[in-house]
Amino acid sequence: MELDGDLFSASMLFWLAGLYIVVALYALRMAPWKRLTRKGQLHVFLGAIVALIVLWHIRGQLQPGLSFHLLGVTAITLMFGWSMAIIIASVALVAVSLNAGYGWQDYVVSFLTVALVPITLSQIALVLIRSWLPKHFFVYVLGNGFFTAWLVGYISGCLAMQLLVQCGAYTMAELQLTIIPFFPLMFFPEALINGWIITLMVVFFPAWVYSFSDEQYIHGK
Repeated sequence: MELDGDLFSASMLFWLAGLYIVVALYALRMAPWKRLTRKGQLHVFLGAIVALIVLWHIRGQLQPGLSFHLLGVTAITLMFGWSMAIIIASVALVAVSLNAGYGWQDYVVSFLTVALVPITLSQIALVLIRSWLPKHFFVYVLGNGFFTAWLVGYISGCLAMQLLVQCGAYTMAELQLTIIPFFPLMFFPEALINGWIITLMVVFFPAWVYSFSDEQYIHGK
């Protein structure tokens, strides 16, 4: 979900801008840039940016100051890892913001809800599923692809609701009547699109998915 930056106070926007700068610099420093020198990887990287730009342009206005679109970042995180996913989402959000005429206020707020939080949660879920569950193809696809995408979308939506309440744009009672009851339906497509994308990737192009390994998830299972 994307929020209107004009709803937030100057101090809140200052802290969000600072958070964005710190996260972006850290991601740029930690990103495995050498991976892009491998055959075809740069094209996949650029293609992921274009895919997010297209996906994020397909949106609907839910309430004044609040719009909804599918995230798609769980699949991006599984394919590239946390740091690369942050960079891809940042570039895509810049393109979307410029095309839509959004200001920097909208950018830093949206970065939190559509990039930083869902990408970080997707990375944490990947680590937890690897640690707690058997390394099996269907566990990877269903756990990391479908279920994680739904849960990440739901949590990001709840965060957006809390931000709207904290800035005084809406009360929780209003949101519980108008938006929150539809969360399960809103984020079911999120699970489907991420799950199917990652399934197709690991079946046909496993080399494009950094978090997947034939030796770990298929061989001998």
